[in-house]
Amino acid sequence: MKFLDQCKIYIRSGDGGAGAVSFRREKFIEYGGPDGGDGGRGGDVWIEAVNGLNTLIDYRYQQHFKAKTGVHGMGRNRHGANGADIELKVPVGTLVLEEDHETVICDLDTVGMRVLLASGGNGGFGNTHFKGPINQAPRRANPGLPGVEKEIWLRLKLIADVGLVGLPNAGKSTLLAAVSAATPKIADYPFTTLTPNLGVVDLSSNERFVIADVPGLIEGASEGLGLGTRFLGHLERTAVLIHLIDATADDPVAAWRTIRGELAAYGEGLDEKAELIALNKVDALTPEARKAKARALKAAARTTPYLVSAVSGEGVRELLRAAHGKVRERDMPVTEAAEAWRP
Repeated sequence: MKFLDQCKIYIRSGDGGAGAVSFRREKFIEYGGPDGGDGGRGGDVWIEAVNGLNTLIDYRYQQHFKAKTGVHGMGRNRHGANGADIELKVPVGTLVLEEDHETVICDLDTVGMRVLLASGGNGGFGNTHFKGPINQAPRRANPGLPGVEKEIWLRLKLIADVGLVGLPNAGKSTLLAAVSAATPKIADYPFTTLTPNLGVVDLSSNERFVIADVPGLIEGASEGLGLGTRFLGHLERTAVLIHLIDATADDPVAAWRTIRGELAAYGEGLDEKAELIALNKVDALTPEARKAKARALKAAARTTPYLVSAVSGEGVRELLRAAHGKVRERDMPVTEAAEAWRP
């Protein structure tokens, strides 16, 4: 299935049905009086986050969604039926934005979250509502109110606890495939990963988290080079970033600085997130080369990098446990709040 993480759609709630102008006319009933019914209410437009979806591809081929109009009122005080609602199903983590692509309407970050996007118009009153001691035979009724029409943007931000960043061919997809059941494309050329991939890491029964792999960045990605920074939005919800650096590269420090520069240029707090630096592919280095590159990277980043190999598994478990620790630190305030409410 093709990955689609943002799209523009058009929604319109239903118009209210018109009220009826009618009078009761029956044999042997001299003063029947008005009996026009009210119009039905127009349908609403709802959006709901559901399980089982990980892309907005359903909204590529259909962009217009209109709820049903309420049924008009009829004689004999028969009120019109309400118009049918429309429910848009989207993946968990979808942001709903106004047409300006900046104003957030809602953030559907939990399963089952349901939000009203456009309310249907009220139905009009029939002439029965205007009957009074002075005007006993009103010949007026209200039309239904129009529905709400707007253009909105849907933007998907995948729900992940840990994000993988790095230059192309740093080994992110290989690591994702090694630590989870995900099957990303792996090949010996740059930009093998074209869309984000998710995987679930199971360290133990109590240590589980979701890890996300996004396409590799290159210098100038914030200006649109390579695949740009379009997919970095999927890392905004993560607790920690694992920065993979190819240990066989000529200058790992320059690679680290390149990615840090692109994260800072992107903004949204990505450069301020907790970061675990990992030198990958260390199985291809001699012990002396390992120490030299780790020492240079530590001096530049001011933190000790993890020495890992996604192929052999060396150091991978220690890296994942450190990432899980950062996830627990983020979730700890939520857990403590839940405990405080427990009777």
